Amino acid sequence: MRTCVGCRKQASTSELLRVVAVESEDGVSVIEPDPARIRPGRGAHLHPDPACLALAERRRALGRALRVTGVVDPGPLRELLGTPDGGAPVPPDQQGRTTDMSTR
Repeated sequence: MRTCVGCRKQASTSELLRVVAVESEDGVSVIEPDPARIRPGRGAHLHPDPACLALAERRRALGRALRVTGVVDPGPLRELLGTPDGGAPVPPDQQGRTTDMSTR
């Protein structure tokens, strides 16, 4: 049993996605998914759900759980979970739309 850093609910490891912090050359810690659970270093667990990622970012839980100081970039994790800018995922019926042309 592990605890999701986003929603703080306990779940089995098979239900959670392990993430690790990888230091980039510019000093930013990039949060990368580790689905095989083989990467070295301290890991944190998260439900593979955009809502849990948003909660973890809002609470700044990823940096705390991974014991990372400084700037944390969850970009690769956002791409995997389908959240373009850290917000809620874009519904399939609204992807690519810039305006709503419907009439009332």
